[in-house]
Amino acid sequence: MRPCPYFVRRPQLKAAHAGPVRPSTDAATALRPAALARIEGGFWAERRRVNAEVSIPEGPQRLEEAGNLANLRAVADGSGPKAGSDFLGDFQFQDSDVYKWLEAACWQLADTPDPALAAEVERIVDLVAAAQREDGYLQTYYQLGGGEPWTELGWGHELYCAGHLMQAAVAHRRATGRARLLDVACRFADHIDAVFGPGKKVDAVCGHPEVETALIELFRSTGERRYLDLARYFIDRRGHGTLAAGTDRGHDRDPGPAYWQDHTPIREAHEVTGHAVRQLYLLAGAADLAAESGDADLRQALERLWQDMVATKTYLTGGVGSRHDWESFGDAHELPADRAYTETCAAIASVQFSWRMALLTGESRYSDLIERTLFNGFLSGVGLDGRTWLYVNPLHLRARPHERPGDQTAHRTPWFRCACCPPNAMRLLASLPYYVASTDANGLQLHQYATGVYGQDGFSVRVETEYPWHGTVTVNVQDAPAEERTLSLRLPAWCGDHTLTVNGGPADGGASDGQGPVGWLRITRDFRPGDTIQLNLTMPPRLTAPHPRVDAVRGCAAVERGPLVYCLEQADQRGGLDPDDALLDAAVPLAVRYRPDLLGGVTTIAASGRLLPPGETSDWPYSPHGTQPHWSGEVTELTAVPYYAWANRGAGAMRVWMPAVQRM
Repeated sequence: MRPCPYFVRRPQLKAAHAGPVRPSTDAATALRPAALARIEGGFWAERRRVNAEVSIPEGPQRLEEAGNLANLRAVADGSGPKAGSDFLGDFQFQDSDVYKWLEAACWQLADTPDPALAAEVERIVDLVAAAQREDGYLQTYYQLGGGEPWTELGWGHELYCAGHLMQAAVAHRRATGRARLLDVACRFADHIDAVFGPGKKVDAVCGHPEVETALIELFRSTGERRYLDLARYFIDRRGHGTLAAGTDRGHDRDPGPAYWQDHTPIREAHEVTGHAVRQLYLLAGAADLAAESGDADLRQALERLWQDMVATKTYLTGGVGSRHDWESFGDAHELPADRAYTETCAAIASVQFSWRMALLTGESRYSDLIERTLFNGFLSGVGLDGRTWLYVNPLHLRARPHERPGDQTAHRTPWFRCACCPPNAMRLLASLPYYVASTDANGLQLHQYATGVYGQDGFSVRVETEYPWHGTVTVNVQDAPAEERTLSLRLPAWCGDHTLTVNGGPADGGASDGQGPVGWLRITRDFRPGDTIQLNLTMPPRLTAPHPRVDAVRGCAAVERGPLVYCLEQADQRGGLDPDDALLDAAVPLAVRYRPDLLGGVTTIAASGRLLPPGETSDWPYSPHGTQPHWSGEVTELTAVPYYAWANRGAGAMRVWMPAVQRM
């Protein structure tokens, strides 16, 4: 087996200059991730601090308790089936949780060196390397007697695990400069290349996409074009029914080809469908392929599918996946608040897909969705303590919910039987700086607002902001070339009014339209170190109405402020009021209150509501249309908190969408 080609065509890039997505020199992208990206204060710095000090350090112990590391040891030291050792865990893809943790730890090391964490990473890298078969194959479930490799493509997750291994290896190489894990990943990729393809042992796809984007990033890191070609094969092969013939051993239900996105080729698809995470991982890989190949038809299909998702299948929080059954997208506008599945991993996959589309097209709308998803649908999945997690993220929880048994309930859990979400969240938070800014030949673009330093050699800025609590974003130029450059700031879609100044005077930048993507505020000038640009985004609280086709919440309103979606949680209501017993008065202005003592410091929103009479009962819960609902005359103040912070104070009712009237 040949060694991995470590030395790439871009050796001048330092490890700290790389993130999880690095388009090649020849990629047909409008933008590229900023080489310099550091979050150094504010909201996201605090969430990342908890991730770095609590979540990531405790990861290995969680993986020990769940048996993930034991499986690797059993293979590495030969104590497998012959010694009576059994595979630990309920899922074939237990290995992937290890790889996601490794990726998270490596991005954290790129951000902040930590000798103890570095030693733990190398210990686990050694364990992974020792478990690899001589021919490059690596998946402990099958190595420990779970069956014959490559015979259960629907549910086996072998390529899915391989993909997460490759992404961890790329992170390890870029963060530490070491090649050990990259060598393991390349050997596995070479094995896959020898097995899969027309005329080879297997001509089919994996039930869970993930390897596609991983192979392309492996190509970007090594320069080995076979990996790009293999990713193209998997993307083009999908949609031809290779997974529709039936189920694998141990699975008595066949979800059908649309579940696997194997019902129609991507270029011909007109709607996102099936398992939400699978769909979005596939589209992220396809976006990488479109970037590297310049495939205009593929790009057009991706834009069409992204728009279908946003317009008809995305919750207010940015969450996706409305059905508990098969963790899937529902029909258009099938967005029930109480039955929302909205898996944390699906929010992460949405961010990954949208970021690639932002780079590919240069359009700000993709970063608008990233912002919404990061602050709401994703962050709700991570407990404020960094130790508890949500697998599902509904927008409505009743005081006495009837949830299915198991650990995938709407209550924070230390770990999961299927623990895909916690290490996935860890790796997104650890790599978050690389989703903030981008560059092109003309200058720098700020997609998200977080205190820190961003840019590239010769042109960099420092951002200061208390976003999302306040709308002032101050950008100080640190380095600038002796020539004209363009600084672009995203004008969020939620913002109704703003001001923009340069060195205290009016800026010549305006929202781009016609000649460029709407939503960018562009300032073109000969910048000098010390120049100060200030963007002020107005942030009044606002009420949001649902699309009339979203039947489940018709007649309701939700509270938002800036990028944050709010919810009414029972813990904040007077007398422990159940939010289901209140009606929102939309005619009364909303009030903003900062609470440094609450949930780590949050801005709350006060609204007015009317109560359902206590003890109200009815033999028949319906009445003639046009009659008044059974609401009392009693008015109460309702308190809304940011949705991301819900469920951190124990059990209790919660809802985002409130029944609302204009006049009482």
